[in-house]
This record gives sequence, C-alpha cells and structure tokens, in this order.
Amino acid sequence: MRSTASDCKASISKTAKKETNILRLFTFSSYMTVALVVSYFPLYFMDRGYSEAQIGILYATGPFISLFANLILGIASDKYRTIKKILTLILFGQLVMVSMLLTTDSFIVVCIIMTAFYFFQTPMNPLNDSLILLSSQYTGTPYALVRIFGSLGFALSAFFFGQLLKYTGTSAALWLSMLTIGCALAISFLLKDYQGSLKKMEFGGFFKLIRKPEVVSFFALILIISISHRMYEGFLAVTLRQMGASDSLVGVAWLTSAASEIPIFFLLGKYGHKFKELPLLAIASLMYALRFWLITQISSPVWVIPVQGMHSVTFGIYFATALRYLSSIIPDEYRASGQAVYAVVWSGFAGIIGGTLGGYIYEHGGRSSFFQFGMVLALLASAGFLFKHLHNRAK
Repeated sequence: MRSTASDCKASISKTAKKETNILRLFTFSSYMTVALVVSYFPLYFMDRGYSEAQIGILYATGPFISLFANLILGIASDKYRTIKKILTLILFGQLVMVSMLLTTDSFIVVCIIMTAFYFFQTPMNPLNDSLILLSSQYTGTPYALVRIFGSLGFALSAFFFGQLLKYTGTSAALWLSMLTIGCALAISFLLKDYQGSLKKMEFGGFFKLIRKPEVVSFFALILIISISHRMYEGFLAVTLRQMGASDSLVGVAWLTSAASEIPIFFLLGKYGHKFKELPLLAIASLMYALRFWLITQISSPVWVIPVQGMHSVTFGIYFATALRYLSSIIPDEYRASGQAVYAVVWSGFAGIIGGTLGGYIYEHGGRSSFFQFGMVLALLASAGFLFKHLHNRAK
C-alpha cells in the first residue's frame, strides 16, 4: 500500500516537473522574439531608410493596438477557459505578419502589417504570465522560477543575435524572428491548459472588481512607473546610436539588462514571499529614479552597460512583485482578464504616453530633460507605493 502511494506521488512529481520544463522552454523561446522586436526591429527599419518619425509611428501602433488586443484576448481566454489555444492562435498570427513584412517596403503597408503583428504579439506575455501563475498551484514551482527563463532567453537572444546581425546586417532580424516564433508555436502544442479547471467568469463581477478603490489606485501607480519605464526602453537604442554605439554594443546593453534579472527572479522565487509587495515596489521605483539620473551624467555609450545592470533592482523587482500583488487582489477565475488590464496599463497607455510625450521631450529638450522627466515620475510612483502601504497598514 505504501509502495503504491509512493509510486503515485513520484508520478505526480515527475508530471509536474515535465509541465514546468515545457513552460520554461516556451517562455525562453517567446522572449527570444521579444528581444528581436525590442532591440533590432527599430534598427532594421532605420536601415531600410525610414526616418525617426516614421519609426516612432510604427512603434506607436503597438501600445495603441494593445489596448484592444489585451482586453479582447484576455477576456476571451477567461470566457472560454483556455490560455493554450489563444497562445497557439496568436503565435500563428505573428508568424504570418512577420513573413508579410518580407514582401513590401511601402511605409503604409508596413504600418498596417505592424499593427496586425502587435495585435497578436502584445497579449503574448500577459497570457504566458497568467499560465505560469495558474500552473504554480499544480506544479508547486513559483512564478519567478519559471519567468527567469524568459530573462535568459531575452539575454542570450539579444547578445548572440546582435553578434550575428553585425555580420549579416539587420535584414536577417525578420528571418530570425520567424525562427523563434516557429519554435514557440511548436512548443505551444505541448502546454497544459490550466484555465479549464477554474469556474467560469462573469463579466459583471469582473467589471465590479476593477472599480474597487484598492485596484484602481494600484493600476494608477503602475501607470506612472510604467510611463517612465517605457520611455527608457523605447529610446535606449536611439540614445545609444546617437552616442556612437555599434549594433553589437546595443546587443550587449540589452544582454546586461536581461541577464541582471536572472538572480533577482531566482531570489524572489525563493524568498520574495517573506517581504511585503508595496514596500518592494517603492524601492524598485526609487531605483528607477536613480537609474534615470545616472543616464543624464554619462557621455560615453560604454557607461550605459553598468547602468543597464540596475535593471535587476528596477524591472526585476517591480515586475515579479507587481504580479504577486495583483494575484492577491484578483481572483483566479479573472486571472487572464486581470493580466489583460495590467498589460493595457503597462504597455498600452504607458506606451502611448511614453512614446508621444517622451518623444516630444526628447526632440525639444534633449536627452537630459527626457531622462530627468522619467526620474520625477519614478519618484512620484515610489512615494505613492509607500503611502499606499502605510494606508493599508493603518486600516
């Protein structure tokens, strides 16, 4: 009898480990695509002869379409209780859109294709995060110890693809993205759909939930810090190029930031539950402010590399902790929808505001004014998270 129980337990443990490893592999491959889109697509369009204004327009379509894409696909995921099928669908859509980019140089047509691409690409990470968070209840593996493989995939992709593109030219970026998307698509068929075991969501309950003051105030603070983050991320490659950096140095910069997440995610996965979320978010926001200030003080692109190492104590702490806090105020049956709202704030509204307002400040005020504005936003967010923590404790 004991032997049977022991064998059953071992079988469950083996299954959980297999499911975790498939999730890790899927997360690794999907973030390889993210590295290409963030790091090298802007340089690809620049080398194709598009102006900075045109590139800005292309990248503004992402945050705009994400407002609709994240909500539509997130709610659909909860409504039909499937994340796996939605992920497979949007990966196929990404593959089709990237292949279409190879067929045209028309700016108008490229705008349309990139808008469609972002419709399929922007919900990718929120849905993947939802699946990881739900899987942890069955596999026992904390979110951070799966998400860490996304950072690893981003880091290796940013570095090695940067070295490759140095010799092939940025035109190969599209072919590489098709390869990484194809890998993620193949792995998606092996994923387990944890969403099907949850009770069905009710739209009325979801909209009532996101109107709660606790939820609204959290998303407001997320918006403030997200604007500063999107400003930094969106204009880093442009800043480095203007400072005289090579494409390979741009790759090293992104490698440094992504690699710096890995130890932080590991530590948060092991010990993060021992710390309150809101104070950690206040600390991360304060580190964002310091990171912005340091950028204003350097003149050589080489010094951006150590500043990129601060990504660990800014985004690394912020992202994992914000999702942990979100999971405590959003019930499981609304998980994908809650992640969708978070993504709309994090990448949608923040991306639009950061891109348009940040671009205006960068063009008219220069690099120093741009990063000083981001620093002020980060300080405001830090104070807001600390106040929210003290207010909750007082209650």
